[in-house]
Amino acid sequence: MASRRSRSSHVDSRSQSRERALTLLYEADTKNLDGHSVLAGLVENPDQVTALIVRGVADLATEIDQLIIKHADGWTIERMPCLDRNILRMATFELLKRVDIPKAVILDEAVELAKTFSTDDSGRYVNGVLSAIAKEIRAS
Repeated sequence: MASRRSRSSHVDSRSQSRERALTLLYEADTKNLDGHSVLAGLVENPDQVTALIVRGVADLATEIDQLIIKHADGWTIERMPCLDRNILRMATFELLKRVDIPKAVILDEAVELAKTFSTDDSGRYVNGVLSAIAKEIRAS
């Protein structure tokens, strides 16, 4: 999974944590494992935010996928590109459980990940699905 963007020397640590979480969730998805199994297999423990996101997505997988399916306009989870699916899962988890983070920040970070690592249309798609989910589960 190679980045298409050039990296500045200073990248927000939360952004780095989300990027690492995406990498681990991608690995779990492609190997048909859950996030707990991937974390357990790491030689070095990830930072707290990365671990929180990966564990949270694993623990709430059914609820998260149901929300995504409900707002995905005819797309099944299986039909979505793997990266988009996991970006949506991460951001949905954050919308549900990380209420200390503004929804605009969560959506912006997810869209940026989609633009950076997935297809040309992924940013718009991720934004649309997450905006609909956010309207349902978050007032602010």
